[in-house]
Amino acid sequence: MRLEEKIAIVTGAASGFGEGIARRFAAEGAKVVVADINEQGAARVAAELGGTDTAIPITVDVSRSDDVVAMVHNAVDHFGRLDVLVNNAGTTHKNGPLLDVDEATFDRIYAVNVKSIYLATLHSVPVFRRQGGGVIINMASTAGTRPRPGLTWYNGSKGAVITLTKSMAAELATDHIRVNGINPVMGETGLTGEFLPGEDTPEARAKVIARIPLGRLSQPLDIANACVFLASDEAAFITGVCLEVDGGRCI
Repeated sequence: MRLEEKIAIVTGAASGFGEGIARRFAAEGAKVVVADINEQGAARVAAELGGTDTAIPITVDVSRSDDVVAMVHNAVDHFGRLDVLVNNAGTTHKNGPLLDVDEATFDRIYAVNVKSIYLATLHSVPVFRRQGGGVIINMASTAGTRPRPGLTWYNGSKGAVITLTKSMAAELATDHIRVNGINPVMGETGLTGEFLPGEDTPEARAKVIARIPLGRLSQPLDIANACVFLASDEAAFITGVCLEVDGGRCI
């Protein structure tokens, strides 16, 4: 198994991409901290992964320092170490004119999508340094490399994630901490309707799919498989990469 005995935190793991990542990690032998603001969802996923020997749920608001400290400490206290951190939790605003996004929504997007990476780095890197290395995977987006109208403030947050990933990789390489990102195209998750202008209809989805050469939206398994590779020893010489998992959307 490609992640045998590795200890991983996955944020936003109660649903969508995060749940897919947690499940694939466990299938590849990892022990997983299922971290999410949704307490019941995190508990459900952790239980389905096999209980406390394999997975534990942690309720966390990734934009709050105290919560992130507790998340990292609980992982180390329960499993003895930390090998992989996947900063997957994210949010967006409804697709629409940039002037229609209120300040509170803007602040929440940047807190969840960007500040969360700052906080997770602040509290996980000392652990990785003590252990002699580790892996960080940040969930960015094709929106950060090919921004489109309607999601301007979300696009900016993911552009920040891409830049942070590369800068973190350069700075932390001497500590044997690899930092990579994933750029998914729009996927079938609980946020799909927010990314679409107007109603979430088959017709609206078809317009998006028409611009993806491989002809479909991304699935949690697509993103999870990419994360498994980047977290594994197979990617031991890969850092600072933001891997496009997009069916060719960014060509």
